[in-house]
Amino acid sequence: MPSNRVKDIVIVGGGTAGWMTVAALSKLLSREYTIRLIESDEISTIGVGEATIPQIKLFNQVLQLDEDDFVKKTQGTFKLGIEFVNWARLGDSYIHGFGGIGQDLGLIPFHHYWLKMAQSGKVSDIGAFSLNTAAAPRGKFMRSVDIGNSPLSNIAYAYHFDAGLYAQYLRHYAEARGVLRTEGKIINTTLRPADGFIEAVVLESGEKVGGDLFIDCSGFRGLLIEGALHTGYEDWTHWLPCDRAVAVPCAPAGAPTPFTRSTARSAGWQWRIPLQHRTGNGYVFSSKYLSEDEATATLLHNLDGEPLAAPRMLRFTTGRRKKFWNKNCVAIGLSSGFMEPLESTSIHLIQSSIARLISFFPDKNFSQTDIDKYNQQADFEFERIRDFLILHYHATERDDAPFWDYCRAMEVPPELEEKTRIFHGNGRFLREGEELFGIHSWVQVMLGQRIQPRGYHPMVDLLSDAELEEFVGSVKTVLEKCVEAMPMHAEFIAKNCAAAKP
Repeated sequence: MPSNRVKDIVIVGGGTAGWMTVAALSKLLSREYTIRLIESDEISTIGVGEATIPQIKLFNQVLQLDEDDFVKKTQGTFKLGIEFVNWARLGDSYIHGFGGIGQDLGLIPFHHYWLKMAQSGKVSDIGAFSLNTAAAPRGKFMRSVDIGNSPLSNIAYAYHFDAGLYAQYLRHYAEARGVLRTEGKIINTTLRPADGFIEAVVLESGEKVGGDLFIDCSGFRGLLIEGALHTGYEDWTHWLPCDRAVAVPCAPAGAPTPFTRSTARSAGWQWRIPLQHRTGNGYVFSSKYLSEDEATATLLHNLDGEPLAAPRMLRFTTGRRKKFWNKNCVAIGLSSGFMEPLESTSIHLIQSSIARLISFFPDKNFSQTDIDKYNQQADFEFERIRDFLILHYHATERDDAPFWDYCRAMEVPPELEEKTRIFHGNGRFLREGEELFGIHSWVQVMLGQRIQPRGYHPMVDLLSDAELEEFVGSVKTVLEKCVEAMPMHAEFIAKNCAAAKP
């Protein structure tokens, strides 16, 4: 009986998405599968320096990567969270830190106890009650250590790294496991007449590369998912109005910070991603409110080091494909959709797409039920991340520029409106399904954006005022001692994973 197994897998496009996909498949599939990646050195990738969220550690662990080696080879640094400057008001600053906030008491989240004391002016900013948000601005970092019931036993962190170097690192990993890389430019895609499935891609050299499963990692072009299959695209620019980004690296200024910085500007925001050998910078903006020349000038004026390259302009439309998986083609990375890197979700969406593909890995029948469920789960993930990003723009008091007037007044998706309304009432957050960002993320950002709850959980009042102050005070004291015990971020890198100078 002939095998019905998918055997020939063709990945179109390299970059971060392509090589992450290939690396994972080469690790998880046996050598009975043929995995071939096609990319052209003539086509540049988008990567300009990447910031990530803690889930990237799970991906690297599946590949069994040595963390110190990975950080060295990608000029990486560590990341405890994201600092947001000037978002709710000019002069405001808060950190969305990874990990927990304080210590929950029973079933009541800690922030409810903080809310009661904050309403009477008895506590400082909630950032003082998170290990990450307390350590990050002081330049402290360490990995978790097994010392029992201590915040130092469970430190959540991610990475900053050079996306191009990460792709190279994963390419070496995948090629060592038998992946075939083909250098070439695709000029045509042939479809099966009977069902419209992709049959093969045709290279400029004339070679025809056939396959059972095609994975589109071709970036914004969506060479297969859109160019060949005409899947369609859902535009979210009315909610996330930025449609341009200008990027430029600069020389590092001092020790690398263990956090990403996002500074709101007149028509968008500027990122700062510190690596060992340079700092990545970019201005994400709306071309409706700011010209490309003005954005470039603003970015260059606000660098904290000498520019190391000419500014590079990127143009995009925020949104998603109407189907992430169409027939025998799965779009991963920018070919599947795009949301600006405000919360460093770009690489996570690649990672989650790969995990979902493994979960629904097909045979040659390509079950439509499985494909529909894949798309349903991907839709949900994209939409909930979208809502979290919209929150940053919409929950603002800024009235100093037309861009912010638009963001403040725009209608938002009903799910976001409901989350905001519930939190504004009594500080409650109800996580929906398996959405990426949980209670600690939403609470930090909503408070940072000046959404102040009118009340708090009634069961907080079961503690007397003295008991409440002792409990909250003890949490802060423990965190302060932990931060004191942590080494400096630069010191940790120098000791464990310093990269060679390029």
